[in-house]
Amino acid sequence: MKLHYRGPARVWTEALPIGNGRLGAMIYGSVENEQLQLNEDTLWSGPNFNWNNPEALAALPEVRQLLAQEKYMEADQLCKRMMGAYTQSYLPLGHLHLLFEHGNNTNDYQRELRIDDAISTVNYRIGNVTYTREYFASHPDQVIVIKLTASEPGKISFHAKLSSPLRHRTQQDGASDLVLSGIAPEHVAPSYQSSDNPIRYGDESTSKAIRFNGRLAASADGGTVEASSDGLRVSGATSVVLVFDAATDFATKDEQPAARTSQRVHAALSRPYEELRARHISDYQGLFSRVELDLGAASEQAEQLPTDQRIKQNGASDPGLVKLLFDFGRYLMIASSRPGTQATNLQGIWNQETRPPWSSNYTININTQMNYWPAETCALAECHEPMIDLIEKISKSGRETARIHYGARGWTAHHNTDIWGHTAPVGDFGEGDAAWALWPMGGPWMAQHLWEHYAFNRDKAYLRDKAYPILKESAMFCLDWLIDDGQGKLITSPSTSPEHKFVTKDGFSGVSVASTMDLSIIWDLFTNCIEASEELEVDAEWRAELAAAKERLFPLQIGKYGQLQEWYKDFEDEDQFHRHVSHLFGVYPGRQLTEAGTPELFAAARRSLERRGDEGTGWSLGWKTGLWARFGDGNRALALVNNLLQLVDEYAKENYHRGGVYANLFDAHPPFQIDGNFAATAGIAELLLQSHQSYVWLLPSLPEAWRNGSVKGLRARGGFEVGITWVEGKLHKASVKSHVGGSCTLRSASPITIQDAEGNLIAAEQTDGGFYRFNTHIDGSYSITG
Repeated sequence: MKLHYRGPARVWTEALPIGNGRLGAMIYGSVENEQLQLNEDTLWSGPNFNWNNPEALAALPEVRQLLAQEKYMEADQLCKRMMGAYTQSYLPLGHLHLLFEHGNNTNDYQRELRIDDAISTVNYRIGNVTYTREYFASHPDQVIVIKLTASEPGKISFHAKLSSPLRHRTQQDGASDLVLSGIAPEHVAPSYQSSDNPIRYGDESTSKAIRFNGRLAASADGGTVEASSDGLRVSGATSVVLVFDAATDFATKDEQPAARTSQRVHAALSRPYEELRARHISDYQGLFSRVELDLGAASEQAEQLPTDQRIKQNGASDPGLVKLLFDFGRYLMIASSRPGTQATNLQGIWNQETRPPWSSNYTININTQMNYWPAETCALAECHEPMIDLIEKISKSGRETARIHYGARGWTAHHNTDIWGHTAPVGDFGEGDAAWALWPMGGPWMAQHLWEHYAFNRDKAYLRDKAYPILKESAMFCLDWLIDDGQGKLITSPSTSPEHKFVTKDGFSGVSVASTMDLSIIWDLFTNCIEASEELEVDAEWRAELAAAKERLFPLQIGKYGQLQEWYKDFEDEDQFHRHVSHLFGVYPGRQLTEAGTPELFAAARRSLERRGDEGTGWSLGWKTGLWARFGDGNRALALVNNLLQLVDEYAKENYHRGGVYANLFDAHPPFQIDGNFAATAGIAELLLQSHQSYVWLLPSLPEAWRNGSVKGLRARGGFEVGITWVEGKLHKASVKSHVGGSCTLRSASPITIQDAEGNLIAAEQTDGGFYRFNTHIDGSYSITG
């Protein structure tokens, strides 16, 4: 339950992350010159601006005409006239430096991050003195806390400094506070674009860009603490508690962030350290301990290996390492996404670059959605709320984009968004590539999360008051976006399959009509809206309109290789092994394609995944893990997990282009993207429990290597909490707790018996194929024996 190492981090991807949803820090663990790289989740470039392109709507009919004439390359180029501006960028706050006066001639060095209590520690010995550091990011107290301890009195002396790569100043505030204040740039050019002026600041006195404030204060046992504009100096202490907070004026322009950091820092310092620590652990474990996974005992030798060496030597053959990867994903979600915070971006909340890869924004053609795949299945529904808040934000700004760009009702969003709710197709008004920019299905895909949150929790008030109105407006956009193909079928035009291209006689194009992903996402959205309206008993006439449009969607096609076609015609791929598997959305995370319901298309989708191969970027490997789980091939899925558990040594500057993980278990695209961590966690859960069809499936895709094990606390759609134990690859026993009551259908490969909490046998309706249907009570618990 921990990551551990025998030396300090040499680079950022060896440092260890802590976070409370709002504040993040990367801990290096250096002996003499310690540093924590700091982030605050609302610190973005800005301010808000008009990203829509008023010329887009005029270009749309011409693009559609070219596509009808199969002039794909010309249409592709004309689509540049439909692009808007790039998003803003997520930015680093700065660094906390601790310059110690004890030298660096150490013995017995240990550095670790404990996943079970979210505390990072560093221990080492210099001479006869043992030094201990504890670090955690407290959600209850909204601060980062560091405790430094020496085994002998008076041995701690250091100088603490704050710095930032952004425009800033540091100053003393009162007798004991060090304050870092500054302003974000007004624009940061995307890091994949060359620019002579990539970072642009406005006049500080008039700029509407985000302002930030960081504050550090300390209390010491013994010794002295002195503050100056140069930092905090601690001399001759036996133990020291440091408290840090940061804030911006993003949401509260009328309130100075300095007031909030001062209040939180001093409130925390007024509590004893042990109380701060206990409050942190209780809050964290209240979420983390809901789920427990056991894949079999790891060898003592494997447990003792430093984590980077364990990754390098063992991979997925080490069940303890797979469990650690699973738990690390849950840890990262709790650390980066809490109610009231911003949704996790491409890097969660951890970013050290002023020009981060892909702006460290929200990439909503897969990556942002992937971040939240484990939220419901792994019993972290509260952590899903920031994503739902982001969807609500872009649904508002996306109305203007739908109207201006397409003359459509409802709302839409494209390839990227940011803290300001950007919804236009990015591309600097023509500099982007239509293959990734011109994709108005970002909004409809994001809307899937609104329904999933309801499907797992069955909260009708949430569905009625929040989710359904946004879902309905997204579907209204799709109704207007779809056009008749002249044969009575509805298609999207223009249409792309994100970031992939096909071969034409004139070259590679990303633009055609009716891509499989477009149609699958719209099918999913319409299905969710129909079910939502039935649940709420509203909009019967509109429901019928959706059902009729759903029936008219251009049918998915099977190509010459037996594969599910990615486009409406059987084009050749630009890259057969492309990292995106967009056309398989209907298998996972969707529910359109199943072996029982659509056997031929399901088999064709499997063939498509086989053709894509088992390599890819880190997040792509994570997606493929979930897909193979849905295809019922646990062994193939575990092979993908093994491919993900390949060490990417950034320090060695290897020429490494495939996915894997860094020494700190962060997912490597490469570079770092957090989505692969979340996809791996979700994929492992999907191997053990599935509920996307009309039943709860126990052990649908158990890998042969996991002969004995157990899991408890996983969640299934319908409001069920499930625990499973298996022996020699077969179900031994299970438990189901119903949080909302209602009918439950279980599927098991072997015969089962069901008992209620009093031990009475449940009369379950049994059908062919191992299905067992029975009624449950609210908060009723049921035991299953295999």
